[in-house]
Amino acid sequence: MDKTQPEHRYRYTELIAWWEGQVNTRQIIEQFGVSRQQASSDINAYNELTKGNLAYDASRKAWRPSSHFERCYITDDVTEYLSWIQSGYNIPAPLILPYESLQLPARQVLPSVMRGLVEAIRKRRRLDVDYVSLSNPDRQGRVIAPHTFVNTGLRWHLRAWCEKSSEYRDFVLSRFRGSPELLGQSEHTAEQDIGWNTEVTLIFSPDPRLPERKREVLEHDYQMTDGHLYRRTRACMVQYLIQEMQVNTKIWDGTPEAQQLVLVNRDDIKEWLFEG
Repeated sequence: MDKTQPEHRYRYTELIAWWEGQVNTRQIIEQFGVSRQQASSDINAYNELTKGNLAYDASRKAWRPSSHFERCYITDDVTEYLSWIQSGYNIPAPLILPYESLQLPARQVLPSVMRGLVEAIRKRRRLDVDYVSLSNPDRQGRVIAPHTFVNTGLRWHLRAWCEKSSEYRDFVLSRFRGSPELLGQSEHTAEQDIGWNTEVTLIFSPDPRLPERKREVLEHDYQMTDGHLYRRTRACMVQYLIQEMQVNTKIWDGTPEAQQLVLVNRDDIKEWLFEG
């Protein structure tokens, strides 16, 4: 990370203020290892460059987005913020070699939703929020107690206790609607989430229909041990891992080259599969 580039600190300032609803000097100090004076100077410089994007809130001792806030250093894709959380807010250094990556469609998540979710997680509070799904496309009020953001590969979820269903569930971030209302403390935390705290091992192997030489290719690709790939994960994330591995646990594809891998120990983990 190049601490000498102020643009990095401006980007960080804008990212945190936009998605969390406020930013303070302490966060900049901890992120970049600069002095309090430098952190304060960075916020003031950012504010001057953006013509007053931030307004100081004395009650919170933090800077909050002003009514005329406009993004200058970040996009409106929440994945940008969540990826920073996942990497510990690291700012990657420029790569020497050229590279290209797939540009997946962005899932819209409103800052007002994210700010409520972040605050509820940090304060262990309940949250009243509207949610839609394919089975229930009309808005439904949900009272949830969120505890963790989860990256399933293709999209981001929120792991939370749902008072309506009386169980811990995964909620797709882009399906929240409206402005969340912060409620009181919750007794349902990550510590009580059995699916979250239970770890299971998935065992994959090359499709046995493949010729030996082709199985050897896959064994090398995945650095298998004795023809098996062992992946340990949280029980509630079993289905997501299987999907990311592109393994069909119900039927085999007509051609083994398409299937490639099979799940060896389905019976051991079937209680955690969405399909049962």
